[in-house]
Order: sequence, then structure tokens, then C-alpha cells
Amino acid sequence: MPSIHTRELPADALLGKYRENGAYTDCYAVDVGRVVSQAAYVEAFYTSAVFKIERQLLAWFVSKPATDHQASLLANGQLDAFSAWTVEGRAANQLLLCDFQGRTRSWLMRAPVDVNGSPGTRLYFGSAVVPVRDQRTGQATMGWVFRALLGFHKLYSRVLMRAAVARLVQPTTGDP
Repeated sequence: MPSIHTRELPADALLGKYRENGAYTDCYAVDVGRVVSQAAYVEAFYTSAVFKIERQLLAWFVSKPATDHQASLLANGQLDAFSAWTVEGRAANQLLLCDFQGRTRSWLMRAPVDVNGSPGTRLYFGSAVVPVRDQRTGQATMGWVFRALLGFHKLYSRVLMRAAVARLVQPTTGDP
């Protein structure tokens, strides 16, 4: 299984505007030794076993269910709302989603890369958390919940990517 690394956001990342505006942003990337389309990556990410658990929790706790079929439609540009997210931005090689409260963003991107002399794909996953105004001070703050959950978020981001990559690199039927 290829290694997942933290990286700087690419210059053309749709998530970049949040970093520039003072939001928390992160970026994880992994290089896989095959060409992966953006649609295949998005679908693999949102239909992985790990993400299905998150989808179920969102269905139970905030009444925002989603199906694998809806994930496929989202991946192929035929759906602009998926569970707790709506599409904020889309390009041929990336997707930016905004949560229903407007506080967080999820971003998926792919780029061609050479892997050991063969065509491959760099897959990116990142998040943004937008600060809120403290009502007492008027200052922008991330809040104590963000600080308390940041370590979990970083670990979970890697777990989500690993689950998507596992779906993408598993041998297909007919492969030796």
C-alpha cells in the first residue's frame, strides 16, 4: 500500500482560498502506480467501507442519508448535494464540498505523476475549517471543539484516504 504524506496545497487547489483567508487547511497525498480518473477517485472515497460508517452516522444524527448510487452521481458531476455536503466548486481534476452548516470543506483532487517510470496518479485529500466569530470578543476563533478533535481529524483523514486507495489499487476481475 502506498504511503500517505502531508503536503502543501497545490497552487491551483480549490481549497487554497480558505488557507489564504485564515481557515485551518490540511492536505494529504498519495501516489498510486496507475492512472485514476477524478470520478473513480471520488466514487472510491465516498463508497469506501470507512466512509459508509460516516454516512450512516450522518443519516442517524442529522438526517442526511446518502447511497453508493448518489456517490457515483456526485463523482460523475450529475449531483450537487451529497449527504451533509453541497458542491462548492468543481473542476476536471478536483471537487470541493461544503458541509450543511458552512463551517467545513472537503476537497479531493487528482494529478498525473510519474511512479517508478510509469504513468501514475497523485491523489489529494484536504479539509478546511472556517473560523467563527467569538460573540464576546468579536475575534475569529476555531473554538475548543476544533482543538479537541484536531488529532482525531488528522488520523481519520489518513484512514479515509487509505480506504479509498485500497479500493482503487485492488486487482480487478481478470487481473493475474
